[in-house]
Amino acid sequence: MNRFYIFFFLLSGILITGCNNSDIPGITTSTKEDKTVFIPDNLSYQVIAEFPHDTGAYTQGLIWYNGHLLEGTGQFGESNLRVVDLQTGKVVKQVTNKEDIFGEGITLLGNKIYQITWQNKKGYVYDANSLKMLKEFSLNTDGWGLTNNGKELIYSDGSSNLYFLDTTNFRELNRVSVTDNFGPVGNLNELEWIEGSVFANRYQTDIIYRIDPENGRVTGKIDLGNLKGTAGIQVKDVYNEVLNGIAYDSATGRIFITGKYWSKMFEIKIGN
Repeated sequence: MNRFYIFFFLLSGILITGCNNSDIPGITTSTKEDKTVFIPDNLSYQVIAEFPHDTGAYTQGLIWYNGHLLEGTGQFGESNLRVVDLQTGKVVKQVTNKEDIFGEGITLLGNKIYQITWQNKKGYVYDANSLKMLKEFSLNTDGWGLTNNGKELIYSDGSSNLYFLDTTNFRELNRVSVTDNFGPVGNLNELEWIEGSVFANRYQTDIIYRIDPENGRVTGKIDLGNLKGTAGIQVKDVYNEVLNGIAYDSATGRIFITGKYWSKMFEIKIGN
C-alpha cells in the first residue's frame, strides 16, 4: 500500500469519527441543535358556558372581582371602566373616561383597579369598590395590555416587550422580550396572570399565548379561531371585532374570554 492510500485511509477514518461525535469542539450536529429549539405546547380548550356581552363594548381589559366582571373599554369618546353582571351582561356601575382618552388594559391589585391608556401615555388608579379615581400616573410608552403578579404591574405596548412597574412610583423595574420558536412575538395586547404565567391576546389574531414571565418564553398557545363561528357570532368588521379579553377567577379556576363588540362572553377550560 503506497503512502497516498495510507493517508486517504487514515483521513477517512478521522472524518467518519468526527461526523458521529457531537462533542468535538466547533462541530454542531443537527440533533444537538434540535434539542435547543423550544416548541410551545398547543393547548386545547373547551367551552363550558356562554353569557351575553354588550356589543357596544370595545373590550380592552377584563378581570374578575367580587362576583362580577370588571371591564375596561376603548375608543376615543367611548372609553370607560365598568362593573358587569356576568349572567345578564348588563352594566352595574361605570366611570367614563374623558373624550380624549383611549382606554386600554386594566388590572386589580389589592383594593385598587389600575387602568392604562393607548397614545395618551397615562394611567389611572381607582378604588375597586366605588370606582372613584385616586391618582393618575405616567407611562413611558403607549399602553396596551395590563396585569400584575401580586407585587408589580405588568404591561404591554404593542411590541414584544412586557414591562414590570413598581406600584408606588410606577418606575420600570424590569422588562422581558417575548419569544417563541419563530422569534419575537409582537402585538401583545390584553394580559392576564394565571397560575404563574402571563396569558396574552395577540392583537388581530385568534391566538392566546401563555408566557413565562421570568424569561419571556412562550410556553403554550391556544387557537380560538373556530370560536366565533361555532358560537354564531356575526362579525361585521373583521379589523375591530377581534378576540380580546381574558379574566381569571382564582377562587374557582374559571377563565372568561370575549372580544371587542362581541355579543357573547365565554367561560372556557384550558387543557394540555
